[in-house]
Amino acid sequence: MRAAVIVFPGSNCDRDLAVAFEQAGFQVDMVWHKDATLPEGIDIVGVPGGFSYGDYLRCGAIAAQSPICKAVVEHTNRGGYAVGICNGFQILTETGILPGALLRNAGLKYICKTVGLKVETSESAFTQSYNAGDVIDIPIAHHDGNYFADEGTLSTLREQDRIAFTYSENPNGSVGDIAGILSENRRVLGMMPHPERAADVGHGGTDGTALFRALSGVLAPA
Repeated sequence: MRAAVIVFPGSNCDRDLAVAFEQAGFQVDMVWHKDATLPEGIDIVGVPGGFSYGDYLRCGAIAAQSPICKAVVEHTNRGGYAVGICNGFQILTETGILPGALLRNAGLKYICKTVGLKVETSESAFTQSYNAGDVIDIPIAHHDGNYFADEGTLSTLREQDRIAFTYSENPNGSVGDIAGILSENRRVLGMMPHPERAADVGHGGTDGTALFRALSGVLAPA
């Protein structure tokens, strides 16, 4: 199994994400944002958290125009798997891979703490090791994590069971308490909380480990 972790100027969670993939059995390729193609044989692309391009213009907007993001779009259009975490979620919405937008937190302050996440569906490669209704503890660290989508989009997400996680106590104003969503084919996950920071007992919790192990179970060669 091979995972590609994209690195932008300002990424600061790329190594954490790579380690979480490696612990789940993946071989990891670190891919620079100016590369025009993904390595051959990639099973999943990870778009990490951080502050790509210093969050100038709009979070993720400049990164979404980088050469590698064209390759990521092509990868997902072919049915490839991808996960975008925090800034990575912002980038996935800016590329149009996922619907909606991430706005400034309702309190207009940067938030860094561990929060309770409710698992809304176990029907995806990312969430299948959890049970719907489980509450897991996952860190957040963002200034622009307020998820927004219009009513039509929200209705579609609900009808298609594509809301992956919601906040037990909404920290940022996200509509419907949404913390993470799935693509229509359920092979792309975008989420603001950081499961890669909850994948090692030394970091204070391991509730994110199941997400990466679930992926390894799905993507492992038959």
